Amino acid sequence: MADEKQLEKVTASSVSQSFTDDDGQEITWTEEEEKALLRRVDFLIMPLLILGFFALQIDRGNIGNAMTDFFMQEVGITQFQFNIGQQLLSTGIVLLEIPSNIILYRVGPTLWIGCQILAWGAVATFQAFIKGKGLGPYLTTRLLLGLCEAGFIPAGLYTMTRWYKRSEISRRFSYYFLGNLFAGACSGLIAYGILHMRGIAGLSGWQWLFLLEGLFTIVVGLIFIAFFPQSPANPRSLIAGKSFRYFTERESAILQARVFKDDPSKLQPRQNVSWGEVKDTFTNWRILPHFLTTILGMASAHALGAYAPTLVIGFGYGRLQSNAMMTIGAWILLVLNLLWGWLADKYSKRGLMVFLGVLGLWVFQLGNRLLITSPNRDLRFGFLTMATAFMANWHAVNGAWLSLNARSAGERSITMAIFVMGANIAGIAGSQIFQAHDAPVYRTGWTIIVALCSASLFMSMVANAQYWLLNKFQKREGEDRYKY
Repeated sequence: MADEKQLEKVTASSVSQSFTDDDGQEITWTEEEEKALLRRVDFLIMPLLILGFFALQIDRGNIGNAMTDFFMQEVGITQFQFNIGQQLLSTGIVLLEIPSNIILYRVGPTLWIGCQILAWGAVATFQAFIKGKGLGPYLTTRLLLGLCEAGFIPAGLYTMTRWYKRSEISRRFSYYFLGNLFAGACSGLIAYGILHMRGIAGLSGWQWLFLLEGLFTIVVGLIFIAFFPQSPANPRSLIAGKSFRYFTERESAILQARVFKDDPSKLQPRQNVSWGEVKDTFTNWRILPHFLTTILGMASAHALGAYAPTLVIGFGYGRLQSNAMMTIGAWILLVLNLLWGWLADKYSKRGLMVFLGVLGLWVFQLGNRLLITSPNRDLRFGFLTMATAFMANWHAVNGAWLSLNARSAGERSITMAIFVMGANIAGIAGSQIFQAHDAPVYRTGWTIIVALCSASLFMSMVANAQYWLLNKFQKREGEDRYKY
């Protein structure tokens, strides 16, 4: 019996795959070799991308924590003006999202993403010095932060598609969003500690928050530039030059061949995105349901991201305590994000997972609306926590779903930019959902959120239906053409 198991193991490891490139060169490799390389890729590129996303979300979202430390009063702005600043951040991201990814396609991820991290880290740091400066400097820093962050998320998503096969990508997209979610889970706890530094060196707690977290981001940018490999074909960091490779030439050839064999559309013969690919992307009507699902569903996520601690204070909990309490939902979201990505890849049911995720969001946001006058603060906090847990667990899977149905490398790059633009357009809308005149119950705000989530749920059904119908009428070699 033991001999039979050993024979099965040897046979499995000896199964080889092959790929012939455009020059007629054939390369073969075993399944065991591929698995070993995949583990090394995971440990090399994913931690750096996750760390960058962590820094992004810390610098983008810490203003919600700053609000609990008299930020608006000490800067000299109103709640409406605060919301305008949040809209400007999202506007800056939308404006440069596609241009940023066109530059990425030409320059490569190591230099471009690394410089982005350094740029927004510098802006985030200087936010600490707008105390008493009023509206102008506040709006300027929020806009600059958005412009510098533009393109980072789709750049990371696109970079992963160069290293991973289609059956691996949903899970890795979910890993990538761990940086975002881990920041959300930790930011309240970090803020709880840093905000107690109020008075040290004459600075407010929120000033220390921006200063320390901004400096952390600058360090992350330097680490990224120093260690991230340039591409599967050139697996070297910028500082190593030609003296050090993360993978041998044979390993590099296998990494490229396995991805191209799985999806020939990932062949990248040019360094530029062609105008034809740009045109094809913007005339691809199949993107629209994904885009609308994102805008409508993520609007409530942006609203909760900025106002959740303030909402918890309105339930009757303490000012600093609210920051720590809101991390509960963020930790649950982190787990659900991994689960959704794993299930999507395991069962190849990305459309279903997106629908179920948005359905969960709709259920708990409806609960928040129905409980606005409830005297039970613990019940209200429970529903707010679960709404936070479902506000974006489906988002990474939606991005992977879009990526799988792109028809070329250039189209995939632009599609990822459009996808993240949708999330930031949601930020423009979501930033104005909670208004001062609607406080503290926010009856109108919660009604708008339920309406948006209902529309998002409908669009997720449309996205699934369109691929089902297209596959029914457009068969290619007996296989479904579109993935859902």
